[in-house]
Amino acid sequence: MGPNENPQYDGIVQLLQHFGWNWIGLLISDDDSGETFHQTLRLKLSQSGICVAVTKSIPVVTSHIPENRAKYYVRIMFTLQLDKINVIIVYGDAHSLAGLQIVLNFSEFVDRHPMEKVWLITSQWDFTAIFIWSKFPAKSLNGTLSFALHKNVVPGFQDFLESINPYQSSISFIELFWCTIFVCSLPKYEVNMPYCTGQEQLGGLPRTLFEMEMSGQSYSIYNAVHVIAHALHAMYSSKSRHKAIGDVLNVQPWQLRPFLRNVHFNNSAGEEIFFDENGDVAAGYDIINWVMFPNRSFYRVHVGRMDTQDPAGKKFTINERKIVWNNKFNQIPPRVKCVESCQPGYSRIVLQGEQVCCYDCAQCPEGRISDHIDVNQCDKCPEDQFPNEKKDQCIPKTVTYLSYNKPLGTVLAFFAFFFSIITVLVMGSFIQHHNTPIVKANNWGITCVLLSSLLLSFLCSFLFIGQPQKMTCLLRQTVFGIIFSIAVSCVLGKTITVVLAFMATKPGNKIRKWIGKRLAVSVIILCSLIQTGICVVWLTTSPPFPEFDMHSQTGQIIVQCNEGSDMMFYIVLGYMGLLAITSFTVAYFARKLPDTFNEAKLITFSMLVFCSVWASFVPSYLSTKGKYMVAVEIFSILVSSSGLLGCIFLPKCYIILMRPDLNTREQLVRKKRE
Repeated sequence: MGPNENPQYDGIVQLLQHFGWNWIGLLISDDDSGETFHQTLRLKLSQSGICVAVTKSIPVVTSHIPENRAKYYVRIMFTLQLDKINVIIVYGDAHSLAGLQIVLNFSEFVDRHPMEKVWLITSQWDFTAIFIWSKFPAKSLNGTLSFALHKNVVPGFQDFLESINPYQSSISFIELFWCTIFVCSLPKYEVNMPYCTGQEQLGGLPRTLFEMEMSGQSYSIYNAVHVIAHALHAMYSSKSRHKAIGDVLNVQPWQLRPFLRNVHFNNSAGEEIFFDENGDVAAGYDIINWVMFPNRSFYRVHVGRMDTQDPAGKKFTINERKIVWNNKFNQIPPRVKCVESCQPGYSRIVLQGEQVCCYDCAQCPEGRISDHIDVNQCDKCPEDQFPNEKKDQCIPKTVTYLSYNKPLGTVLAFFAFFFSIITVLVMGSFIQHHNTPIVKANNWGITCVLLSSLLLSFLCSFLFIGQPQKMTCLLRQTVFGIIFSIAVSCVLGKTITVVLAFMATKPGNKIRKWIGKRLAVSVIILCSLIQTGICVVWLTTSPPFPEFDMHSQTGQIIVQCNEGSDMMFYIVLGYMGLLAITSFTVAYFARKLPDTFNEAKLITFSMLVFCSVWASFVPSYLSTKGKYMVAVEIFSILVSSSGLLGCIFLPKCYIILMRPDLNTREQLVRKKRE
């Protein structure tokens, strides 16, 4: 009928965990039961991350205390007075733990240092037994928590106690009890003491001597009697039906066992009594808070329960607000730890040679957080979140890309639009003056193709601004590569045409038949088709696509275009660079030809700018991330395109618009003669 001890072990562990206590002392009786308790509890404490700072055994007190035993009690006292050990679990019965009573009394009344701790007493110790001493350690034991066998108020029990009369009661031990508790005698004992009147009231005794409430042990006995009664009743009912069992008064224990297992009833206190599948009664433990007063009185407060059969699944419950703690503790509830807790943003580091409760704290590494105290390992944030500065919570990352709404995107878009307008104005000027000698001398058809490709190159910058989409990712690099290949091919075609034109003026040269639009167009078409073919292969094998880069920038989700194949991207750039170097080389060797026949100097300088920009683009592109990588490419497009536009066409526009006197056939012929 006594409850299984396993729930008490679990209740102790859960009580310690509830208050965050992980650095405790352990006092056990010096016998086999104490050692069993120690081994069982220590395993459960270790599994729950709770450390035992010190373990002491209390020997049984005898009538004579040897000197070495007295010294042992003193050592126990000094050990328990350690400041860090503020929670002590005590296991043993009233006899084995009388030694603890000696230690507490000596500490409080002789040494004048009350041992004010959080004492956690198991149900094996009948707590009221310690109050038979004339002086009890009220300061030391105030605020004690104890586990007690569960009990309930049994109606009529106090009335029964108040009705007891030693002269009329048939209780066998009542006369001796009465004489002892009231310090009187009965006539039959013939002792020289005042006689007991029989009118003494048990309810008038101090609670330190006698309690009017039923104890946990008595409540278990009370239920046990009723269990036997119900089992006998069930057996008697079975006998009446089957006539198979003899006199119920002569029943054997083995005959009663099947009926005991099936007992299920409500007692007079309104509690349901039954046995579980293991044959244990579903009782559990109460958690009691002991409040001591200087006048040797005390008060018990029911503050919690360890109920193994709670229908809501809450086996352990505690009402923290009801607990009265020892006066020593300023912080409520007391903090009982080997070291201060690691705060959120930090994790525990186990120290070599120390128990797991004694640890150091280290800040969480990059990308990890801890949002609770005393975590063993920091957690990674989800991919779309990142740690805050304190590393105690994850916050959402911001989505970033080169947006029109941001200053960088606005500036680049403005310059792309500005240069597009300039290109349109240049094209309009050439169209308006297409019959002038300087325009005719620059191969009007190739000039139109070159200006158109430069206009498109400025406009293709807008494909790089804004949130990347599937279509823009497919178009941006391929359109850029093809348009620039056309522009550079036009420059190469113009350069080759100029060189051949000069060579054709020499007498007897047979190259004259190659001069014309067909050669320049062939160069432009051939070079452009090669780049177009590369882009087609790129799009069919490994096309670019939009992606979310969660890791490159802390706190940001970069929306970008994955090129699909970096190799194809650099092949496109490499081919474009090959065309530019070829154009630069041809123009460089032709830079000293007469100005009347060619613009090789302008082309040389423009291609020098073009090659310089794209040579510096690659390392700049690889060293940046996110929107800045896109900005570097747009900047390279704008600078290289404006370099071609400015170096090749602005000098001519200056002559066309500002110096029309130089844009005449006579002037060109005069320069030729010079």
